[in-house]
Amino acid sequence: MSRASTHHRFRYLIFLMVLVITMINYIDRGAISYAAESITHEYGMGGVAWGQVLGFFGYGYMFGALAGGALADVWGTRRVWALMGFAWSFFEGASAFAGDLGLMLFGGSALAGFAVVRILFGFTEGPVYSVMNKTMSAWAAPAERATSVSVGILSTPLGALVTAPVSVGLLLLTGNWRITFLILAIVSALVLAAFLTIFTSLPKDNPRVSARELEIIRGASTSDVATAPAVSVSYLSLIRRPTLILNTIAYFSLVYVTFMLVSWTPKYLQDQFHFSLTSLWYVGMIPWAGACITILLGGRISDWLMRRTASLVVARSVFAAASLLLTTLCLALLSQAHSAVTVIALMTLANASNSLPNVVYWTVIIDSVPASRVGAISGSMHFIASFAAVIAPTLTGYLAAAFGYPSMFLAAAAVTAVAMIAMALVKPGIPVEQGIAGT
Repeated sequence: MSRASTHHRFRYLIFLMVLVITMINYIDRGAISYAAESITHEYGMGGVAWGQVLGFFGYGYMFGALAGGALADVWGTRRVWALMGFAWSFFEGASAFAGDLGLMLFGGSALAGFAVVRILFGFTEGPVYSVMNKTMSAWAAPAERATSVSVGILSTPLGALVTAPVSVGLLLLTGNWRITFLILAIVSALVLAAFLTIFTSLPKDNPRVSARELEIIRGASTSDVATAPAVSVSYLSLIRRPTLILNTIAYFSLVYVTFMLVSWTPKYLQDQFHFSLTSLWYVGMIPWAGACITILLGGRISDWLMRRTASLVVARSVFAAASLLLTTLCLALLSQAHSAVTVIALMTLANASNSLPNVVYWTVIIDSVPASRVGAISGSMHFIASFAAVIAPTLTGYLAAAFGYPSMFLAAAAVTAVAMIAMALVKPGIPVEQGIAGT
């Protein structure tokens, strides 16, 4: 397609492909949970060992998020998508033989084999959201930033919805957990290869992007965002900015609530309302249905507020703080709910309102950081917030044992209340008066 083409919507195909890849990334990491019975039986693992197998992924994931964002700034997003994408496909396939690898090479320990493979797998999957944000910052027009980012992060609730049927379906179809992992690995590699045939790090380098579309992508923003100066800006000067610190605190709360629900909802429903395993696979999907809608809705609302008010504070900070207020109220009410219907309804509403400003946290970075640093700052936010993936399930277990299940919802409400205050203080945009390194 020539630059003279009147077609100017190629970027939407890029957004769609990014959604598909990030969703596959989510399915790949979650599939192992559904093979638990087969793996633990084959290698004689108990509950503690299996918990370690699941936890190994997180250690690599945190540092992958940090490294991937920085690499995207230096190498460009296309190279990082290719390197990390094919690497995570390889380690997804290698997961099928991780236990045997440990038995052969690591002192006869299947657990050690899973440790090596899962940590490396987590590291290669870690960059995905940082690189996604960097990709959207380059390809989205200023007026559609929040909407485009919301398409990418839709993969989180959508992945949570489809991981169970995809994984269970493959396990039942193949009757072999190893073949399931190999199929997922091949699909990941093929989809990534298809994406790379049409993707470039920058739209100006892509022959499928028309001159008109390039003009739209480069178009002047109608917001109060200042144009990033051309001078180099240090990474340390950016991460010290109060706005980016407060934004990271708020994103930490989103990850906390997400992992509290992911890790404890099944056991909570079993213990409190005696749901069976055969019903949990679809009952557990309900809280994520609303989040699939609100993540996209959040991007549209934020961009709409931007067009109406021309204010980043209203479109990002006020909107996120209001959403977090609703989340806090729902979580507090959950601690007092006693019927299954009420609990599931409030859980769905809490997760939906918690997901509504998800896009804001990533977009604040695009709004407030020079393009050359978007990947690194996105990676830093993701790295710090990833600690919530460890803290939430651990703290929730302690609270539930010591004070009962209502306490886990009250703790989550306290976390989101702090996030609400943090977002109310966020001032997105590049501080022209002090320069980009200012406060």
